[in-house]
Amino acid sequence: KGRPNTMNNTGILLSELGFDEGFMNKFREFYLQPISRLLYPECVGKGLDSHRSFIVSYDADSGKQHKDTGLSSHYDNAEVTLNVSLGNEFVDGQLFFGDMKHIPMETPTVYIYNHVIGRGVIHRGQHIHGAIDICEGERYNLIVWMRSSSVRNIRCPRCGENPKLLPFEGYGDGFTK
Repeated sequence: KGRPNTMNNTGILLSELGFDEGFMNKFREFYLQPISRLLYPECVGKGLDSHRSFIVSYDADSGKQHKDTGLSSHYDNAEVTLNVSLGNEFVDGQLFFGDMKHIPMETPTVYIYNHVIGRGVIHRGQHIHGAIDICEGERYNLIVWMRSSSVRNIRCPRCGENPKLLPFEGYGDGFTK
């Protein structure tokens, strides 16, 4: 089974549970894409035509091996990200947001988002962010990285360069469809 991403130690890819075809593809297309187009039209391009969805878990019991308590500053491999707090009882664990990748600010400002179970935040994938450690309990979050091949075929979100695309059969990380 695949890891949800390169930073979290625990979690599960929803595609491995069969959620993409029956739910996530439609959720992205009919709900998340219209909202994202209103908020971040420059990130959507011709459409958010792929995604990677997963659930991550955080556990304040540091005695449990390979458990995450928080997540350091990073940006996502996505044009737009949805992060929904699914629950359990926890203390702390706020999200923090800083600069945009490729647009450093002279005086960085950090914004804090307090999770509320059942609510989510939509942000640009290139918005540098992280999660403060939880100090009690467990926290679960649904993360959806939404990708636009029309945007990333012009500029790779990871390196910022014009990608050199090679033909292939199948489907892969939002560069072509």
